[in-house]
Amino acid sequence: MIWLSKRRYILGMLLPTLLVYLVYIILPVIVSFYYSFTTYTGIGAAEFVGLKNYVTLWQDSLFWISLKNTFIILVVSIMFLLPGAFLLALLLNLKIKSGNAIKALNFAPSIIAPILVGLIWVFILDPQMGLINVFAKSLGLNQLALQWIGGKTLTPYSIGVVFTWQMIGFLATVFLAGLKMIPRDVYESSSIDGAGKLQQLLSITIPMLNETVKINVVLIITGVFKIFETVLLLTNGGPNHLSEVLVTYMYNVTFTSGEYGYGMSIATVTFLLTMVFSLVYMGLSKKNIEE
Repeated sequence: MIWLSKRRYILGMLLPTLLVYLVYIILPVIVSFYYSFTTYTGIGAAEFVGLKNYVTLWQDSLFWISLKNTFIILVVSIMFLLPGAFLLALLLNLKIKSGNAIKALNFAPSIIAPILVGLIWVFILDPQMGLINVFAKSLGLNQLALQWIGGKTLTPYSIGVVFTWQMIGFLATVFLAGLKMIPRDVYESSSIDGAGKLQQLLSITIPMLNETVKINVVLIITGVFKIFETVLLLTNGGPNHLSEVLVTYMYNVTFTSGEYGYGMSIATVTFLLTMVFSLVYMGLSKKNIEE
């Protein structure tokens, strides 16, 4: 097995994966970036128009609505999903009966196709036939029967809740893996020194999960910026595009309106925002650790 240690063999084994990554990830990003500077309908030749699409994007009110909705979902997700997944991981880390079965059930929402997630939550959040409003009205609490989806205000918050439900099991599993990596000796030593459970949590568990927290925050950021099927099934961007997010608006512009070049400018901005948010967060978290 000495040949495995030679660099050329390692690179040779990685080459197929690198080629797939280049062809299916990097190359489409480059092609999309090029077409964002053109007027193109998907048929015929593309006409280079420079920054015209980006100027139009800056003046497009629907783009800003979709960007605002995406940010709302991001804030809701970070506020509830991150601490929720951490607390769930702490519970799963306890030695309880049927623990493996509970862990499997916890992970189940993450493996459901997003289109099915949207379908499930339509029957929960729909203002007319949704479980929440039907239940509220049956109790005489008509003031709680709100326009959870399809309205002007609550839709992005509801989508944030749906995204939290879908992702909490996956992120809790990542946290659980991080908890398993913390040496038991550290907890035993702190117990001997008189540290209680809360002190251990604040002084040992959370600091030693720093890298895990960073991974999960980046997963939340990238996940929110690519939400598509759930929004498409819940509201289809309505009413009047008021519940659009960046990806659904890009899809509508590109494939419904046939403005491929303009749609690629939205896709490029979405990609750049995802990268910026992720890199800024990682940079700030690294700076806080160093201080």
